[in-house]
Amino acid sequence: MSCDFRELAVPGIQGLHPYLPGKPVEELERELGISNIVKLASNENPRGPGASVTRAVSASVAGLSRYPDSNGFELKQALETTLGVESSRITLGNGSNDVLDLLGRTFIQPDDEVIYSEYSFVVYALVTQALAAKAVVTPAKNWGHDLDAMADAITDRTRMIFIANPNNPTGTWLTDSELQTFLAKVPAHVVVVLDEAYTEYVALDDFPNGLQLQAQYPNLVVTRTFSKAYGLAALRVGFAVANEAITDLLNRIRQPFNVNTIALSAALAALSDQEYLKRSVQLNAAGMAQLESGLAALQLEWIPSAGNFLTVDMKQNAAEYYQALLHQGVIVRPVANYGMPNHLRISIGLPEENQRCLEALAKVLSA
Repeated sequence: MSCDFRELAVPGIQGLHPYLPGKPVEELERELGISNIVKLASNENPRGPGASVTRAVSASVAGLSRYPDSNGFELKQALETTLGVESSRITLGNGSNDVLDLLGRTFIQPDDEVIYSEYSFVVYALVTQALAAKAVVTPAKNWGHDLDAMADAITDRTRMIFIANPNNPTGTWLTDSELQTFLAKVPAHVVVVLDEAYTEYVALDDFPNGLQLQAQYPNLVVTRTFSKAYGLAALRVGFAVANEAITDLLNRIRQPFNVNTIALSAALAALSDQEYLKRSVQLNAAGMAQLESGLAALQLEWIPSAGNFLTVDMKQNAAEYYQALLHQGVIVRPVANYGMPNHLRISIGLPEENQRCLEALAKVLSA
């Protein structure tokens, strides 16, 4: 007796391709037998965790036999103080990907329409397809969101709109005036998810803080993460801020204990260490300038970025360059799965990592 279990799966899952993360260092070590690898593929904070986080993690080990605080009370209180939002409007997640998935499962039904932009974070497409909804992908404008096109795409079947600011994988950004003009056009029953995973890195005039717009736009949900500027990618802590009605719904389907004890302790310590955050942002700005200067010297072009990465135009299919860089011990991110086969995304690293990447690029370009 046999059974094709794939045929038993719900329709949205049957044709789904799983998320492809950046290649782990350990995997490259196994494949090529090399060491001293530089990973600039996943937009991580190259500084490593701060000293206060290390102490908090060590102290939390004693409680590993107990379940974590499912409500994350202390972390929510700290977020309330730091961000100026009520803790009753915060939903914690196992990374911001978790809350993006929660939002989809809460509001999206089969055949609903979900709007997101070309060249936007792949998880929006994964959530939409998994729920058998209809993806409405609007053409990008200068590699970023065309908000006029997104507004024009809204119909009576639209249930959710995903926007990333800054955008991943292109690094493009929206101004406060652009975003508010768009939000004013969105019907009240359409949930707008503003993904602000990289917001801590932005130092631009007229850049919006989504949290400050929620009083005027109750259908706006803001998601953020501790994986980027706060340096906690391995521990998976993210959160959503929404009105209390939406937050109540999210918590009805949120898995109990979805953020573990060590992650809660680390995030609490990271949030209190604003000096670490400040230095991380400064390091990123210096690294961005270093990479831009080096890429210009190599006569390469890139998409201007407000995040902690640059997406570089290799002028031809980038797959061979990606593989050649791997053999040089440098991991970057191919973005062909985003419809950008000629580009590579390079995360900002430590100065010596950035230099190593530039030297490897020079070598493979001249080969």
